[in-house]
Amino acid sequence: MLDLRLLRYFSVVAETEHVGRAAEQLHMSQSPLSRQIAQLEKNLGLTLFERSQQRIRLTRDGAVFLSEARALLRHADRLENLGRRLGRGEEGGLCIGYVADAMHTGVLPGALRRLQEESPGIHVALYSMPAAEQFEGLRQRSLDIALVREPPDRDDPVLRAAPLLEDPLLLVLPAGHPLAASETISARDLDGQPWIAVEEPGDPVWRDTFVAACVASGFTPDIRLDAADPLTALGLVASGLGLALVQKSMVRGATDAVAVRTLPWHEASVHLWAVWHHIDLRPVVASFRETVLSDEREAGAGPLAGGLASGV
Repeated sequence: MLDLRLLRYFSVVAETEHVGRAAEQLHMSQSPLSRQIAQLEKNLGLTLFERSQQRIRLTRDGAVFLSEARALLRHADRLENLGRRLGRGEEGGLCIGYVADAMHTGVLPGALRRLQEESPGIHVALYSMPAAEQFEGLRQRSLDIALVREPPDRDDPVLRAAPLLEDPLLLVLPAGHPLAASETISARDLDGQPWIAVEEPGDPVWRDTFVAACVASGFTPDIRLDAADPLTALGLVASGLGLALVQKSMVRGATDAVAVRTLPWHEASVHLWAVWHHIDLRPVVASFRETVLSDEREAGAGPLAGGLASGV
């Protein structure tokens, strides 16, 4: 059986690519740490690192193993957190998984604010992670609710989901761009323009998906830069480096350095879903879920806001 302590050692060494610095972070001597890593490799029958006098680097197999090790360690941390809360009698604690859009759109902050007003004593642990890991956390009961872009399969026997938000994508362009003077912009106007593409974490084909959606609408983007998130994209557009598609909730109160236009002929939106285990073990989970859903219904966040789906 894998020793979580060894996995933590391995993770720190992989991040620092230096046994000495890793040992300092772990508050231990270098020689014992080297022996522990060697022991892990022996137990696995796997070479995790390529070693030289100056530094060590992950092998290809080591990089794959690191990704899974990190996921396991995150799950172990959540499980420990849950156990400690239950041990202290904190039945009202919540573990919430989310993607960045849940924060950007204000859905999660709004629900947490209302939770704090109604039940100030509840402890909340937040975990930013890909949807697949959130679904696994729900199945393992180390997460209470997940906020993701896509729901689980409709025939999933364990998970249930409800749509929270449909946030349309708007065109954002530098205020000094020639097209900024036009209220109506066609697909032909955008063909060949320099673009800033906004990454979708956890989706390995996000760029292909973006280009395909643009081509289907009648224009081909000339992608010059990739932005890690919508806020970064807005900053790059404001600097005059290209055009971008950013969700409506993110461009409210945008600076004078950018112009915002709707594209009725380009139907694209960012969706947000709430997902949970079909069995509620604690009332606080059902209560918070209802808070999230009711907040979005009251906000009128989009045509999907009130509906339920995916097996509910």
